[in-house]
Amino acid sequence: MSRMSEQWSARTRAIVAGRPSEQGQPMNTPIVPASMLGLDYARQDGTPTWAAFEAAIGELEGGRATAFASGVATVSAVLDGLRAGATVAVPSDSYAGTRSHLAHEQRAGRITVVPVEPGDTAAWLAAAGEADLLWLESPTNPSLHVIDIPRITAELAGREHAPLVVVDNTFATPLGQQPLALGADAVVHSVTKFIGGHSDLLLGVAIATDDKLANALRDARTRIGATPGALETFLALRGLRTLPVRFAEASRSAALLAERLSGHPAVSAVRYPGSGAMIAFELPDAGRADAVCRTLELVQHATSLGGVESTVERRASLAGDEHVAPGLIRFSVGLEDPEDLWADLNRALCSLN
Repeated sequence: MSRMSEQWSARTRAIVAGRPSEQGQPMNTPIVPASMLGLDYARQDGTPTWAAFEAAIGELEGGRATAFASGVATVSAVLDGLRAGATVAVPSDSYAGTRSHLAHEQRAGRITVVPVEPGDTAAWLAAAGEADLLWLESPTNPSLHVIDIPRITAELAGREHAPLVVVDNTFATPLGQQPLALGADAVVHSVTKFIGGHSDLLLGVAIATDDKLANALRDARTRIGATPGALETFLALRGLRTLPVRFAEASRSAALLAERLSGHPAVSAVRYPGSGAMIAFELPDAGRADAVCRTLELVQHATSLGGVESTVERRASLAGDEHVAPGLIRFSVGLEDPEDLWADLNRALCSLN
């Protein structure tokens, strides 16, 4: 990247970052399926494919990136740096995979987990007095609660013994918010979702500005062996190239659909944070929510999200999300024509009468 990159938009940097700069090189870093490079295993030093993806996502988030085999592997790497008996504060509404992993670590006696209501900033600041790690997820999965990251980090900046602040930025993406610029110590993503964008890979990534923390995350990947695949990182970089246009289009559709859902008589509540491609809407009970999920034809009933296709899921039906409102449907808006999506939603909702 040249010095001009500081003046380029995120849309431009998503295209350029991580591209080979030498004359005569390929336009994009190829898949390098190597187990060894020189005298070292790729697990230790990475591969050109990993490096290209890490350079690109690091450029958008503003830090040094380390790719992992999955989002949960990224969570493991962050926890790996904590002292034995550490306290971790986590949103009571957040990704079930993260909470499941934290619960496992707590049962093993390695950490203590403190759940915090996502929108209660005072509770987060109180928890920070004892916590070694604040795990902030905003907006939260699946209920789309928003955490006041700038206020929390500003309050902690003046404390002598502040906890590590890590933000799961999967739903917002680096286009919706940049937690490192807001004062967070690290950012994590499930690359499987919006960054990959095509429902065809498993990958995670962590980004940090502090060299000590960035090196610790890289070291954890080496020791744990949670290394990404060559094909997965190649696909993730390709997905990142189109993230700005995909995310902008899906967000426009989501805003339109959230407004229409808010006015539908069958819908009891809509949660939309004002930007992004995720909507959570509620029906009066689980039975009607299940019926809508079954009746939809264009929108797919699936557990993942962030792809070019729109998906729905009643999250309270799954283990670990029993706290979610029974009739809440998590809706990931894709790239289909929004009028076609609305016709499908409206037909399914009206069929409840």
